Amino acid sequence: MSVSSASPRGLGQRVAVQRRRPLAPILIGLVVALLGSVVVAIGIGTVAVPITQTWAFLRAGLFGGTIGAEDAGHYRIIWDIRLPRVLLAVIVGAGLATVGVAVQAMVRNALAEPFVLGISSGASVGATAVTLFGIFASLGIYALSIGAFLAALAATTIVYLVARTRQGLTPLRLVLTGTALSQGFFAITTVLVFQAPNGEAARAALFWLLGSLAGANWGALPVAAIVIVAGVFLLVALAGRLNALAMGDEAATTLGVDVTRLRVFLFVACSAMTGVLVAVSGAIGFVGLILPHLVRLVVGADHRRVLLVAPLAGAVFLVWVDVAARVLAAPEELPIGVLTAAVGVPAFLILMRRRAYVFGGA
Repeated sequence: MSVSSASPRGLGQRVAVQRRRPLAPILIGLVVALLGSVVVAIGIGTVAVPITQTWAFLRAGLFGGTIGAEDAGHYRIIWDIRLPRVLLAVIVGAGLATVGVAVQAMVRNALAEPFVLGISSGASVGATAVTLFGIFASLGIYALSIGAFLAALAATTIVYLVARTRQGLTPLRLVLTGTALSQGFFAITTVLVFQAPNGEAARAALFWLLGSLAGANWGALPVAAIVIVAGVFLLVALAGRLNALAMGDEAATTLGVDVTRLRVFLFVACSAMTGVLVAVSGAIGFVGLILPHLVRLVVGADHRRVLLVAPLAGAVFLVWVDVAARVLAAPEELPIGVLTAAVGVPAFLILMRRRAYVFGGA
């Protein structure tokens, strides 16, 4: 779908940016931090693996090599369990932060996040049904993800049909519709949990609803990576139009943006990305709410800068949150959503107390 615009570059130049810190050092620092975090995080867990041995296993898995019989167990832990999990944390963190930026611009609401559209709650209904009652059991390890994604797709359709008017999708109707349907989907999920055949099934469903990367595997990575990477590049390409949209519909129209078409396009793209993210990780809150604000605090409000930094920042953040989820209550595992809330709530309150920061602005 094409979106008409006079000049994305010209639109971006019209946005006032309070802080013009050099972007290259920030991007390089985040890339280095992400690569280092991935290598270090893979070795951390109930079974600790020294970083030198971790690096040796990674080289052997990537480029070929010989692993001794005494190291076979550690190699399987690193290559088959932790590496796909850490890579999934990178994908999910980057996706949530990026979608958060786009949704906040789309609905012009500083409290917006990927789940404000009701897609997450809809996906939760599908995932809960799969977990509790074995729907799509014939699909094996892909049953949960497919069930969640199909439910997310249905939720997207319902939100679009309810929120759409002759004037298109308006920010207020999107937020109100998403919020109302989220409560409805949550009620359905609660009923399903209460109807669980046993307590263990209910516990598993609740754990997934709070977010978890425990189900990460090599099979789930390719589709999630392709959708999120494509979505990130797409939103980066639309950064100039997002700058215009954030200034209001009238201003964006004056600058040559087809606001109705752009908002529908963003809704579809963000819904698809959110559906995939929830399907592979559950509902991980606060990442898409807090990270965009923190990034704007560092690089300013220009979406051409924010959308380059936010995916890297979100990836680094979620890698270490997942490490904390694995080790803080070892050998048990904490839901990631609990830890993101523990970090996100204080961060949000601190931002509110900063007089120099305007939510959603420069």
